[in-house]
Amino acid sequence: MRLAWPATYMAHTPSVIAKAAPFSPLHAPESKMAKKSETRPETRKKRGTDTPKAEQDLGAMSLGWLVRALRKSWHVLVAAFFLGGGISLLYSKTLPKVYEASALVEFVPDVVRPLGNKDDSSRFWGMFMDNREYYETQYSLITSDLVLSKIVKDLNLQSDPAFLGYKPDKPVPIDDATAMLRERVRVDPLKTSRLVYVRCEDTNPDLAVKLCDAVAKGYVSQNKDKQMKGTTDAAEWLSTQLEHFRGELETNENQLHEFKKSNDLPSSTPDEVSKMIRLEMQHYDEALTRTRTRKQELQARVAELNKVTQNPEQLPASELLGNAFLTSLRGQYQNAQRERRELLAEGKGENHPLVKKADEKLSQAKMDLLEEVKNIQGSVSRDLAVLERQEAGESMLYEAARKHAVDLNLKELEYHRLDRARVQNEKLYGVLLDQMKEADLARMMNVETVRVVDHPVKPKEPVRPKIPSNVAIGLAVGLLVGLGLAILREQLDNSVRTPEDVEGLGVTFLGLLPQLNSVGIGRKGKKPRRVVPTGPNSPPELLVHDQPFSALAEAARTVRTNLLFMNPDHPHRVILVTSAAPSEGKTTVACSIAISMAQGGQRVCIVDCDLRRPRLHRLFERTGDGGVTTILVGDATIEDVAIQTHIENLYCIPSGPIPPNPADLLHSEKFKKFIKDLGEKFDRVIIDSPPVAAVADSAIISTLTDGCVFVIRAFSTTRQLATQGLRSLFDVDAPMLGAVLNAVDLDKQHSYYQYYYYKREGYGPRDGGAGRIGRIDPGAEDAPSSPPN
Repeated sequence: MRLAWPATYMAHTPSVIAKAAPFSPLHAPESKMAKKSETRPETRKKRGTDTPKAEQDLGAMSLGWLVRALRKSWHVLVAAFFLGGGISLLYSKTLPKVYEASALVEFVPDVVRPLGNKDDSSRFWGMFMDNREYYETQYSLITSDLVLSKIVKDLNLQSDPAFLGYKPDKPVPIDDATAMLRERVRVDPLKTSRLVYVRCEDTNPDLAVKLCDAVAKGYVSQNKDKQMKGTTDAAEWLSTQLEHFRGELETNENQLHEFKKSNDLPSSTPDEVSKMIRLEMQHYDEALTRTRTRKQELQARVAELNKVTQNPEQLPASELLGNAFLTSLRGQYQNAQRERRELLAEGKGENHPLVKKADEKLSQAKMDLLEEVKNIQGSVSRDLAVLERQEAGESMLYEAARKHAVDLNLKELEYHRLDRARVQNEKLYGVLLDQMKEADLARMMNVETVRVVDHPVKPKEPVRPKIPSNVAIGLAVGLLVGLGLAILREQLDNSVRTPEDVEGLGVTFLGLLPQLNSVGIGRKGKKPRRVVPTGPNSPPELLVHDQPFSALAEAARTVRTNLLFMNPDHPHRVILVTSAAPSEGKTTVACSIAISMAQGGQRVCIVDCDLRRPRLHRLFERTGDGGVTTILVGDATIEDVAIQTHIENLYCIPSGPIPPNPADLLHSEKFKKFIKDLGEKFDRVIIDSPPVAAVADSAIISTLTDGCVFVIRAFSTTRQLATQGLRSLFDVDAPMLGAVLNAVDLDKQHSYYQYYYYKREGYGPRDGGAGRIGRIDPGAEDAPSSPPN
């Protein structure tokens, strides 16, 4: 009884496969598949890599991947490119033309100094002018409310329709008009100069000139008013301060005269005596400082020597550097220690005569060293006592001189205080007098610190919109958007498409088979070739035999060659063909490989071990005949069932009646013997099997074969599904030969053309278009006379 295929598949699916989560090499750092590949060196060698290549390739975008994405979505890229330029052009045409007028303004920091005094306060004004903060402040003042609001009032911009863009019913608020004017004014300073451009924009060129000229003149006028007001205020303040300090100076002079008269002190006597006393005190202080410094040094030395009691190793390095005899004693002590350690290292015990002699020598060296340290301690202590007495005497001399100086300074301090006040007031009075004179002269001269160098002229061309620049930006943005869409489209496509994708799964790429109804490989200017069925009843799975010169036949021979040369000394006699999911072309690939091997002169038997949805009996017209299940139950032998097909050297064994328990039947010892007998009777055995990710049949059969060929349908099988199917085979240590990319549309991706004409030497002349087939369309070139082997 024939069971429904989906239920049968799921009923006989092992729990480990049915419950397995989708697998990806990128998210399984230590998967079982990886462990299996590590325990099978020969499997790793066949696969060509220890870790899936996808882990390295998916992290970065290769140049080939990018080129493929662009070729696939070139129409999107071109459309986005021209769409961006067109939108930018249309948008630029809708914008109003804006004109710009500019005036050149100069800052003049070198103000005129009427008195010619280089040390007066004008020097500080020049330093301030050179400060960067000053220029930034002036730039802000040009666009400040103080300047612009006055221009709005002077030009009556609150009611000007040309300025506002509409005719107002009443004047707009001055703050709004000032804000509108500020938006049209721009300040552009010239680098490394004191020049700045004041620019004004407007849709009316005449109004732009009028506004620019008004802003420049308004700023200069505001600067003059500010300078004039500042100079006037300064002159008034200086006049008041001048009178004040004149009175202070007269008072100081009178107080100083009365002090000298009451204390009977000449102007030079207090200074001369004070100078002598200061020199004497300085001498005493220096001597006392030297004595105390020397005392501290000796105290520190005594403290360090006192630490050396029984351990000579604590002897300070300073003592060793200043005492050659002590250094020699230290060297003798260290030599004695080293000799004793060497004797102990040679294995001599503590009671050995040489060790005892070394101990005596070490003890004597230690005693001599400590004795010398005690002598040094005594010498240092005596020097310290001398310094203490010297310190006491010098302190007495210093205190006597200081007392004398204090008595004299009581009068001298008062004298200098009065004289200092007089000198300070005299200097301030002189400075104020000079500043007063210069302020009066500056007020009369009206010095300018800002001037307009170039007045604005009427612009001839608008500055905006910049149509060429906008179009260029639109084209660039469109190109980037198109590139992003192409990359996004390629990223979202998770199917296996190219030989590089197959190798990225961690298996060897054996070759590809083109789509049966695809257009053959063609070049520019050549008419493409299309596969044409040779007859209405010819199955497409046998196209390798029916059309031996087709692209499919050549691709099958490529796969055959790769399989034959993988291990020439130990050929793979029994080969399993499977895939991850149904409808990926397992039977087509199995038939193509079997026919191509049979065409090479080998006796080949193709076996249908898909005991759930068999197909070989329909391809070779064996419906109702016995097959695999008949042999396993003992109703027939291999010789009875293996009948040669209409293809020379090719034998076929169909599945036979569908059993209720395919997995159990394939797990039997009879099936193992059946596979072994096939390998002995035929040169090559090609086994067609069910999908490995759905049921466990293929995994069971793979352990009995010499190699497995994994079929992947291009642009259909996802990477996750293919990886899951491969993991099922690797979990049972299946001898994986590689993968075949099936149903490839040769015109869909340019990389396949490269594969045939650059990786497959001798496939055909590059200027000859696609591989020829049995029957070709009219207009195609003549086919070769005989098929290659």
